[in-house]
This record gives sequence, structure tokens and C-alpha cells, in this order.
Amino acid sequence: MRIPHSPPNNAKELLQRAEAIAGLTLGELGASANIVVPENFKRHKGFTGQLIELWLGASAGSKPQQDFPELGIELKTIPIDSYGKVLETTYVCFAHTQVKLGSTWENSSVRNKLSKVLFIPVLGDRAIPPAQRMVGMPVLWIPNAKEDAVLKQDWEELTECISLGKINTITAKMGQALHIRPKAADGSVLTDAIGQEGETIQTRPRGFYLRKSFTQKIIHDS
Repeated sequence: MRIPHSPPNNAKELLQRAEAIAGLTLGELGASANIVVPENFKRHKGFTGQLIELWLGASAGSKPQQDFPELGIELKTIPIDSYGKVLETTYVCFAHTQVKLGSTWENSSVRNKLSKVLFIPVLGDRAIPPAQRMVGMPVLWIPNAKEDAVLKQDWEELTECISLGKINTITAKMGQALHIRPKAADGSVLTDAIGQEGETIQTRPRGFYLRKSFTQKIIHDS
């Protein structure tokens, strides 16, 4: 197999590329690309996603847009165990700690990222060395009306807390499908946010994540 040198022309071609690497290990994909797979991911947490992006021809990199902007498709790798159980929540994007006027679900970064997603399951059991972890069959997901409504409700409730200066009252238990958690290397990293009196306060950066139960249903129903 050869790494594609250009982004896919359409969703069908992207899906075909994803299906072509299903059943292969990260070690096999890395060897074909002359890339050494780390012995562990403690310092290389984004390695799996970056390797698969390379094989699929993603062009966005770290830009705040979909991984395949021409197709409007986001790529998300999902670590699963050997029984198909999702092992981790799925990071979506940073949560703005200073909500802009006129922000709505429809024009939010979260909805932009989740409007069409290519989920790729990857074996993630820690007992399995990274190079031996296998890539699963892809799932191209577009939220249906019910899923969109649940995500919208979660986003609006969480965003309202931020806009009212209650960001520090948000817990990971809030939200049915979408929740907010700190997103930083350690607690020393701080960013500006709105306080309860409208003042500027310092708080830890936050990120939006999809719950395991939500992505589990997507993978299971496919």
C-alpha cells in the first residue's frame, strides 16, 4: 500500500481509503510510511490519529476546521477493547471560555466539528503494544434529528453556564452526550474567562468531549 499524496475527492473515496487500512496494525501502517511507532503513548497521545490522517490524506492539520474541509468531514479515532467497548471519551474541540454574543448551536465550533464524522475504531487495550494495535472498520456518521437535539441541548446548557460566569461550577457529570472537561497539560495553564460579576477571571482551559455511551451507540448501531 502507498500513502495517498492528495486529499480524497469525495466521501466515498475517503471511506474506501479507511476501509483499505482496516485490519492492519499501527506497526504495519508505520512501517509502510517509514514511521516508527512509539513503545507507549505517554508522550505521543496524538500519534494514532496523526498516522491515520496521513494514510487518509487529511489536509487540515491543527487548524480549527474539519480534518477534510473540502468534504466537511471530521476524523475521530476511537480506542476500543477486544470486545468493541469504547475506552475513552472523544475530544471534539476547545470550549470558548469567553462566549461571544450571537453564539448559537448552529454556528458553534462543536456543531461544525460534529456535522459529519468519520469514526475509526482502533484497539486501545494498554496490554497490547501500540505497534500491534489493529485498525477497525470505519463508520461515517451524520447526526440524526434526535442526536442533534441532544447535542444542542447539552451545548446550550454548558455554554449558558460559561456566559453567566459559572464556568467553575461546570462538572464532567453535566450533559447527556456532550460534556466539558479541563484541557491542558497541567493545572498551571490558565486562560481568561468570565466571572459571576462580569469580571475577567483566570481558569483552566476547557474542552468539549463526547461521552463514551454516545460514541458506543454510534459504533454499535453501524
